[in-house]
Amino acid sequence: MRVLLVCSTGGHLTQLYRLRPWWAEHERMWVTFEKADASSLLADEQVTWAYHPTTRNIPNLLRNLWLAVRLLPRYKPDVIVSSGAGVAVPFFVLGRLMRRRTVYLEVYDRIDSGTLTGRLCYPIADLFLLQWEEQRARYPKGTVVGQLL
Repeated sequence: MRVLLVCSTGGHLTQLYRLRPWWAEHERMWVTFEKADASSLLADEQVTWAYHPTTRNIPNLLRNLWLAVRLLPRYKPDVIVSSGAGVAVPFFVLGRLMRRRTVYLEVYDRIDSGTLTGRLCYPIADLFLLQWEEQRARYPKGTVVGQLL
C-alpha cells in the first residue's frame, strides 16, 4: 500500500510518527515543513517539503494546493493520512476528488473542542480517528483509537 503522511511539524509530526508500527510496513512519503525536528526525525524517509506557515495564510494554502496537484497524480497514494494542521486541507480536498482514501487523526491536546483543520477535514475524511472519548461530542462519527502521546 502507498501511504502519504501529511502533517505540520512539532506535535502533529510526533503523533503521526508514533504510528510507525503501522506505516513502516508500507511504501510511504511524507509531506511536512522543512524544520529541524522533521529533518532529524525523517532523515531516512522520502519527504516533500510543504510551505509554511499555513494558519490563515492564503498564499501558502494556494502553494500547498499546487504542491498537492503536482504530487498526488505522480505518487498515487492509496491513502492520505494526516494529523493536521492546515497543510492537510488541500491534500484531503484533492485526494477526495481523486477518490483516494483519507484518514484524519484529531490531535491529542484538543479534548473538548475541535481543531480548525479537523472541522474542515471531518466531512471529507473516510476515517476520522480520535484520541479521547470526549472528542466524540464534536465528531460523533469518529473512531476512538486511544492516546498516542
